[in-house]
Amino acid sequence: MTNIVSFANNQRGIVMARVLLTGASGFLGSHLLQQLLAQNVEVLALARSESSAAALRALGAEPVRGDVRDADSLKAAMATPLDAVFHVAADTSTWRGDAAQQTLTNVGGTNNVIAAVRAAKVARLIHTSSVSAFGMTEETLTENLPRRGADSWINYERNKAATEAAVRAAVDRGEIDAVILNPAHILGPGDRHNWAQMFIMIDQGKLPGAPPGAGAFADVREVATAHIAAWRGGRSGESYLLGGDHASFLTLVQGIASQLDRPSPKRALPATVLRAYAQVLNFYSRFSGHAPSLTPEAVAFTCHHLRVDSSKAERELGYRSTALNVLIADTCAWLREQGLISGNAAKT
Repeated sequence: MTNIVSFANNQRGIVMARVLLTGASGFLGSHLLQQLLAQNVEVLALARSESSAAALRALGAEPVRGDVRDADSLKAAMATPLDAVFHVAADTSTWRGDAAQQTLTNVGGTNNVIAAVRAAKVARLIHTSSVSAFGMTEETLTENLPRRGADSWINYERNKAATEAAVRAAVDRGEIDAVILNPAHILGPGDRHNWAQMFIMIDQGKLPGAPPGAGAFADVREVATAHIAAWRGGRSGESYLLGGDHASFLTLVQGIASQLDRPSPKRALPATVLRAYAQVLNFYSRFSGHAPSLTPEAVAFTCHHLRVDSSKAERELGYRSTALNVLIADTCAWLREQGLISGNAAKT
């Protein structure tokens, strides 16, 4: 199998490439879709519903009805010749009540994708993993560290470690060609549900305080670009960490508050307070059957101090990071355009 995918060498003998994208309706997937289409790549986008299919069609993709949990639908989606499959779809829930379905989607879904890629002899699989596969180590993450997420008490971390292991095993057996990407905390325009909720809570004055941890903040646009670079030039069987500016969550919250002209906390909340509060909410969720607004798992993520070394991706994929203040400003501008926040733009 080749390590570098070329438009000119695809099996159909034409210049335009054709790929399948899972998770195209999501935050990262939507950016990847836009960039692929801008480069005249034909994109088949897996769609779980008619409404999703209609939205994807309007963007220029060719929707294909299917679900990563349905092996037959994936095989049907890959019946047409493909140059690559981008597997971005994932369930990122931090609530243990979702664990069974989450594992079915993440682990079962990835196994189904691997099997379909193998059967269809797709030239390359680009698999979106996460820094969560490494677990919550205190070391600066590099690609050579073990995936300690396999032993984590957090289901999402176990899932991500397991999916990476499955992809690597298939590559090692010579069954597929694949590249793995491990993004850190992804921020940027287009987010409505993930870190965007922090922006919205700050705008509404509902964020009780900043957690005491720290993260590596990646620009969703650069992460999407790295996926395309991994397809074209990443080394088969390799993984690439995609980090960004390192900052405390207090710095993040203060930066958002400044952009929105809102009050900001002076210090982070104690981890013990957050853990206790999350445990209480988690207890009541057992009776309500609904995910709590704060889970013990989410507290663990935001109390952890994450550091990521992206030098390998920078060298081999041309990956670039965006300054956190620029990333915050761009995200605020987009949320404001969508009517999701009302805060004033930062004064200049």
